[in-house]
Amino acid sequence: MRHVYIRGILGLVWLAAAIAGIMSGRVETAALYTVLGAVFLYSAYAQWKKNGKGDR
Repeated sequence: MRHVYIRGILGLVWLAAAIAGIMSGRVETAALYTVLGAVFLYSAYAQWKKNGKGDR
């Protein structure tokens, strides 16, 4: 279950980096960071759902 939490946290970090990229005017890197964040969050959600929503 720990890897699901790590993926979720990394996804949120990538999305925060995307917001920072938008604020600084770097749209290309913000788009890349948004895609990376979405992929990390999707993989965390898919694994969480597969494991029974957090049941051990």
